[in-house]
Formats: sequence, structure tokens, C-alpha cells
Amino acid sequence: MIRSDDLDHCREAIRTGSLSFFAASKLLPASVRDPALVLYAFCRLADDEVDEGDHKAEAVLSLRDRLDLAYAGTPRNAPEDRAFAAIIEEFDMPRALPEALLEGLAWDAQGRTYNDLSGLRDYSARVASAVGAMMCVLMRVRDADALARACDLGVAMQLTNIARDVGEDARAGRIYLPMTWMAEAQIEPANFLHDPLPTDEVRRMVARLLSEADRLYARSEAGIGALPVKARMGIWAARLIYAGIGKQVRRQGHDSVSMRAHTSKAQKIGWMAQASARAATSIVMPQPAVIYAPPLPEVAFLVDATASGPRVFSRTGAMLDVLADLSAQRNDIGPTGQGA
Repeated sequence: MIRSDDLDHCREAIRTGSLSFFAASKLLPASVRDPALVLYAFCRLADDEVDEGDHKAEAVLSLRDRLDLAYAGTPRNAPEDRAFAAIIEEFDMPRALPEALLEGLAWDAQGRTYNDLSGLRDYSARVASAVGAMMCVLMRVRDADALARACDLGVAMQLTNIARDVGEDARAGRIYLPMTWMAEAQIEPANFLHDPLPTDEVRRMVARLLSEADRLYARSEAGIGALPVKARMGIWAARLIYAGIGKQVRRQGHDSVSMRAHTSKAQKIGWMAQASARAATSIVMPQPAVIYAPPLPEVAFLVDATASGPRVFSRTGAMLDVLADLSAQRNDIGPTGQGA
């Protein structure tokens, strides 16, 4: 069981750090909402430490150690770690799912770029769809078709985030736009990082990301009907709120370089009302055939790991190589952040 004080800590972390998810979580039944808040607090803390910290390699290696301890049943003495260990035990959480998140954050720490849309979906699978699959586990859902649609939703949300944050990411020294798209637009990545501008070419790339996100939002809807009835409204809210961010980017002429899209409290309330109506309709509507569409190739490993149940876990060779690279990077940095 999750300790009440640990749950309070996680709830506050999400309330101040992720308004969109916190709003949507209010519509989930308590049996799902409480572990979901813990899950997001654990994942959000890890993401923030890598995304915003000065020692990214150290943050990823710390997360590796935290996962090792949590799965050994001896979590670090911190509220989100104790609560996450409780979730592992209560829901039999497949280790491959948080490990996928770890790999995605490791790619961030390496400053990895992505050649094409498939590469970007690979990244999104790890930092977003893995969380979607974990949410299914919290709802006691391990059906492969429902999981595939949950992973669609995760990729769509992440592509929306990337489309919204093009300028903010560039100013932080990161580019998530596919490199082949940049080459087609004759934009030199180094020049864009030095002076990001909302040119027509950049706006077209943002529009392409949002178009792919919309395709996946549409596919994801079929999976919501496969979730427990009481949980559907909250997931519909998340789907509508995040898609609403993309709509705001469109209203700004796809300029996510000189401005960042924001949604209002009134808009969120409206989407939550829509979520209620959609959830009610899903009770009586038959499942659309798209529920049976195969998973995106980039997320298939998540579906398999979750639907197949617990198995002996070992980190892949590729993952071990990434962690070794980050360990070497950490060892090359002295205590003040300068070369050792």
C-alpha cells in the first residue's frame, strides 16, 4: 500500500508541475488516480532532473540505481521512490516499461537527434508510450489491442509537446525535429540552435508533427473504450487537453519558436466536459475496427512486454552501451562541472 504522506507528496508535485495531467487525473477513479499520481511524480522527477539539470549523465545513472533499488524491494528513502516500489508490488509492473523511460532519458542526456519520423517515434515510445502502458497496468488492462492504442496516445502527446516546444528546446541546445526534414528545408542545425527563427519552413515542420499527432489521437480513441468504464473519462480528458495544445499551436500559425502555446483553465474545463460526454457515449457504442490495428513498429516491444506478463528481465546490449557511455561521460566531469 502507498503511504498516505508519500501520496500527498506526489499529488503536490503533480499539482505544481503538470497542470494538464493533474486536471485530467481528477476524472479518474481513486483506485487509478492515486497510483497514477505516484507514477507521474516518479517519472516527472526523473525527466526534470535530466531535462533541467546541469549533470544529465549523473541524473540518468541515478535513475538507473533508483529503479534497481525499487525492483529489489529496497527503494531509496524518498516519497516518490517508496510509493513507486509499492506500485511495482501491487500491480506487478513489468520492469521493461520504466526501463524504456530510462533509455529515452539516456538518449536526452546524450543529446541524441533523430533522423526521421520513425526515429522520433522511437524516442516518443520510450518517454511517453511507456508511461501510457504503465497507466494500462494501473487499470489492470493488459490486452494487446488496448495497449497498442494507449501507445498511440503516448506518441501523439509527445509529438504535440515537441511541436509546442521547438523554440524553447532550441534555446536549450536541443533539436527534436527530424534531421532529414531540416536538410530538406536547407536549415543547418547549428545555425538554428544559434538563432532559431519561425520561418515558413520551420512552421511547415511543426504542422507535419501535429498532423501525425492527430492521426494517432484518432487511432487512440478506439482503445479508450477497452478501458474500465470509470477510467474512460479521465483518459478522454487527457487526450482532448493535449490535442488542444496542438490546436493552440495551429492558431498561432504554427509558430512555436517565438511563442509557446498555452491553454486556459476555461478551455480545460470545456475539454473535461467533452470527455464526460465521450465517455458516456463509449458505453453504448460498439468498438470500431481500428482497435485491432497493429501497433506502431516503434512501440511493439512495449505492447509485448506488458501483454506477456512478468518475465526475467535483463538490460539490452544497446542500453548497456548507452549507460556505459554516460558513466564515462560522468567520470570525465569534475565536481565543478569542468573536465577532470
